[in-house]
Amino acid sequence: MELAELVARRPFPAGGLLIGLTRRCPLSCAHCSTGSDLFTREEPDPGQLERFVGSFTEENRPDVVMLTGGEPLLLPGLAERLSTLARRAGSRTALLSGMFFARGGGLRGGRNGKPLPPAILRAIRSVDHFSASLDVHHEREVSRADVFRALRRVREEGVAVSLHLTGTGAADPYLADLTRAVREEFGGAVPCLVNEVRPFGRAASWARAARTGPDPAEASPCSMAAWPVVGFDGRVLACCNQDTVDRRPVPAHLDLGHIAEDDWGTVRRRALESPVLRMLRAVGPAHLAARFGSGPRPGSYCESCRALGGDEAVAAGARAVASGPAGALLDLTAAMRGAREGAQGVVRRHGCAAYAPLVVTGGPGLPESGAEREDVR
Repeated sequence: MELAELVARRPFPAGGLLIGLTRRCPLSCAHCSTGSDLFTREEPDPGQLERFVGSFTEENRPDVVMLTGGEPLLLPGLAERLSTLARRAGSRTALLSGMFFARGGGLRGGRNGKPLPPAILRAIRSVDHFSASLDVHHEREVSRADVFRALRRVREEGVAVSLHLTGTGAADPYLADLTRAVREEFGGAVPCLVNEVRPFGRAASWARAARTGPDPAEASPCSMAAWPVVGFDGRVLACCNQDTVDRRPVPAHLDLGHIAEDDWGTVRRRALESPVLRMLRAVGPAHLAARFGSGPRPGSYCESCRALGGDEAVAAGARAVASGPAGALLDLTAAMRGAREGAQGVVRRHGCAAYAPLVVTGGPGLPESGAEREDVR
């Protein structure tokens, strides 16, 4: 499964599931959205996770399961078991790693290279796609040369790979240098998903404020309300914004249940049938608040969504418009719009727009003069 195929599924409601296996991580990156470190032991109960993923059936399952953290490969056996369970039901799986195991240059590509640690290799072999995080903060702990060597080894195993890159935007010289290095190293065969640093986790004290929302008179659909997310306490949320995933209590309209009590079928039904979530996916929070609530809220796009949780007028308005077959048609329309835009459209809306072409394997490079930044929320 290539990166573009994974990202293109993002607008489809319940088309994927994100699972945070642990908040632990041996790296201490300055921009970490989860604030992870080696001593943070927040993580879902492994048995509950296996039961939840084991509730998938061939008829009722997510298309894609993304395993992340923290560092999911600190629990390689769990990652392998979850991937095996998901794939048995017909789901495809992906894993995102900070590459701690590649640190120090101990790995070498080619037949004479030092092998990957056996448990980690088994976990990687069990997934359909493997992604490595790389940015200026990761490079202070794991060099790009080490990451590139490890990715070559993973590709030798026949697993599709990609890079998740983070920077400060289209004008970031580090991003320009890094994406050029990736193309030179892999000849365009390794795609990149490029995002911008958000003020969450450890970056909250220094990253720029989140973008303000769009004009409330215009619809701005949110694809991030499409895939359920298993948080570090086992609660399942309808949003992958890290600040929303971590903060408690969860707003009622974003709370899909808990893996200790609910199976996938229950979570999926709640995600698909919620009138408020259908409206968020179709028109976005600002437009929804302007149409039915007390008007647009100050702050970011995501903050305006959190504020909807206590607005009964919004809930009633959403029920009037998006219940039953009419709401299902709204979801289908939003998903098909996302499908037409494809993976690059998802990145333009939610990532670093100037680097959207790199999400496609062999995608075109950026102009020599540098790409002008396209406004995205």
